[in-house]
Amino acid sequence: MSKPASGAGADPRIVYADIIDLPHWQSPTRPHMSLYDRAAQFGAYKAVTGFEDMVNEEARLTDDQQELGEAELDLLNRKLALITAAIADGKHPLLTFTVFIPDEHKAGGRYVDITDPVKKVDENARQVFLMSQTAVSHASRVIDFDQIIAVHGELVDFLDDI
Repeated sequence: MSKPASGAGADPRIVYADIIDLPHWQSPTRPHMSLYDRAAQFGAYKAVTGFEDMVNEEARLTDDQQELGEAELDLLNRKLALITAAIADGKHPLLTFTVFIPDEHKAGGRYVDITDPVKKVDENARQVFLMSQTAVSHASRVIDFDQIIAVHGELVDFLDDI
């Protein structure tokens, strides 16, 4: 076996001369571990599971819902009236609604554009029903008036210039 080192400046080649040229021992029952597997033993250890998800959730940004002014509300009401008249004529105009979707986990939300033909406008319930071409179940999507910030489409865009 090895000899104890004597002194701080002992030459390790001399101290371990009896074992330095011996072949590396290999277990007869265990396979040789690859360098990748050997390195994985010393990889990062996650002591706290879910911490990274929590940090990512806190870092995720949300927008505040914008309050429309009198002029924007008036323009939006005129557009909705025009859409209601088109639906009464049997048309289902293809429009793009910019709507605020509240976040399920924290304050705020995000703005998304939804483009779909309009099925109906219910002024009493203050909702717009879309035909929802993209829905798997073909169920209508419903947008509350309070979520709508803008409406664009061939039918209503001329009102922006007035």
